[in-house]
Amino acid sequence: MGRRLTFNIFRYNLLDPDSVPHTDSFRLEETDSMTLFIALTRIREEKDPSLQFDFCCRAGICGSCAMVINGRPGLACNTLTRELPSEITLMPLPVFKLIGDLSVDTGTWFRAMNEKVGSWIHTDKGFDPDVQEERMDDALAEEIYELERCVECGCCVAACGTANMREDFMGAAAMNRIARFMLDPRDQRRDKEYFEVIGTDEGIFGCMGLLACEDVCPKNLPLQDNLGILRRKMGWTAIKRLFRFQ
Repeated sequence: MGRRLTFNIFRYNLLDPDSVPHTDSFRLEETDSMTLFIALTRIREEKDPSLQFDFCCRAGICGSCAMVINGRPGLACNTLTRELPSEITLMPLPVFKLIGDLSVDTGTWFRAMNEKVGSWIHTDKGFDPDVQEERMDDALAEEIYELERCVECGCCVAACGTANMREDFMGAAAMNRIARFMLDPRDQRRDKEYFEVIGTDEGIFGCMGLLACEDVCPKNLPLQDNLGILRRKMGWTAIKRLFRFQ
């Protein structure tokens, strides 16, 4: 017989005028290899069909099921209950717009972020479908792929002290996107163009260096290294702008 788990889950239905923010408690018997996604599915199927939470891939790839798990942002689908105490508190991610219960709208936030940082290859080369793709060194391609593994779950943003205090802060996810395109030789932007995007306190200079983003990233992206490199590059760019070196 497994442990008896208690789930304290945040509840709030924005479409119901009588609903107020509160927590509901549910109890389940723990099963082998139970994840939070499995537990939430059982609660919705067996106890309360009105429970709202997001999921899609169930394999830590889509990032949809991100939530705050005992005070720490993470993915429900790859969090095993055996790694948690018998009492588990689940809250929606902060920063993002609440849809209901544990469901938040990360899509609108990430769309705006990607538009703001110009999250595509900037080039004046025309596209020719008959020409082979440009060759790239394998080691460089692996570096770019490492940063492309972001699943836009929002955990890094939710854990960020600056993002929780300021709506205009771009967050580690945006810095990661910039770092990815700075590596890509096909992108023709230079440091001064990137500075226009992230060279303010809304960008890299707003980072307090607490590095909670890297601590909670479910894909273990090298966010600390990227933030350090960007801060150094943008700081040097600011000095050159100050003394009109460029």
